[in-house]
Amino acid sequence: MANSAEKIRLAGNQNVMVCERGTMFGYNDLIVDPRNFEWLREANCPVVADVTHALQQPAGEKLDGGGVASGGLRELIPCIARTAVAVGVDGIFMEVHDDPLNSPCDGPTQWPLRNLEEVLEELIAIARVTKGKKPLRIYLTPFKE
Repeated sequence: MANSAEKIRLAGNQNVMVCERGTMFGYNDLIVDPRNFEWLREANCPVVADVTHALQQPAGEKLDGGGVASGGLRELIPCIARTAVAVGVDGIFMEVHDDPLNSPCDGPTQWPLRNLEEVLEELIAIARVTKGKKPLRIYLTPFKE
């Protein structure tokens, strides 16, 4: 990821950020690995968690007019967002809708607008107490009091 960000900078764009969106696991699941947030910092630019994309499920629901729609795990949005904030991401991307069940796109992974304030307040509180961006010093010598 650091190489990709550097290539963009070398092309003249200094406004770069990197994003964790989940990695395909098996046939039908995206997995967010919190280690990626730490590794993405090597790009020396803001790290963003795409919380709602990471909870999409592959297309499978047949639509009346043809085609298929993706599913999602909306109920896990707070879990993934809390994890990302606790390890020190710089930003959260989250799709929000005032009527997710009737959204024309990605409804199963949209957070209800009426619940947004509550989850944002919690994420802000986590961000205030976490040391996620500061590496902890690891002492490997034997402990002696």
